[in-house]
Amino acid sequence: MTGALTCDKFLGGKLRLWQPREGYRAGVDPVLLAAAVPAETGQDVLELGCGAGAAILCLGARVEGLGLTGIELQPSYASLARQNAGENGIALEVVEADLRALPAVLRQRYWHHILMNPPYFDRTASTAAADGGRDMALGGDTPLADWIDVAARRLRPKGTLTLIQRIERMPEALAACEGRLGSIVVRPLAPREGRAPKLFLLQARKGGRAAFHLAPPLVLHAGHTHVEDRDDYTAEARAILRDGKPLPLRH
Repeated sequence: MTGALTCDKFLGGKLRLWQPREGYRAGVDPVLLAAAVPAETGQDVLELGCGAGAAILCLGARVEGLGLTGIELQPSYASLARQNAGENGIALEVVEADLRALPAVLRQRYWHHILMNPPYFDRTASTAAADGGRDMALGGDTPLADWIDVAARRLRPKGTLTLIQRIERMPEALAACEGRLGSIVVRPLAPREGRAPKLFLLQARKGGRAAFHLAPPLVLHAGHTHVEDRDDYTAEARAILRDGKPLPLRH
């Protein structure tokens, strides 16, 4: 299987992850997601749909001493997550399960923080990808509301949910939080200054009562167009993606 994999650098090379050469490949999105989780040493963190482990291992590389658990439906990706955790020296429990049918042992546990990067596309309104793993990651068959419902059930009181999603699905995500999670803050992610955001980060707290907060966008790239064959991240984005700095959502 090694020939079907690539080993890619994250956080400026601090983390190296094996990923399928073909299929779903993590980019900057899970790094941004991990940077937004306000976890502190000694706390427990769960990722729903951890894939090969990019997001939760980025978090583990940034904050030491976390109790990390990942749930992944696809055995090949779960196996990669375990391998990546071991090779990077980060303790990670990976459970192969459908988030809609968690094992009883997980239904008895609660976490301080939950993070997730649910499929970006509603499979009922989009075309399936040719690669099965990529299709599951981008579309899947679990409604976004179900992802948020599972997170709400598994959070400790005052625990946080952090997710990344496409901007057009923000109303869907907010509706799913209604009556379950509060103190919601949203920070859009814009590709460049003056461009419409394509993604957003959302954080909500179990039992939170603060008013909804919409933060200014995080602009990822400097300049109005890409002009050279090199990354052109803004200083803030580069600090997050290359240096492992946290990404505060209230700005």
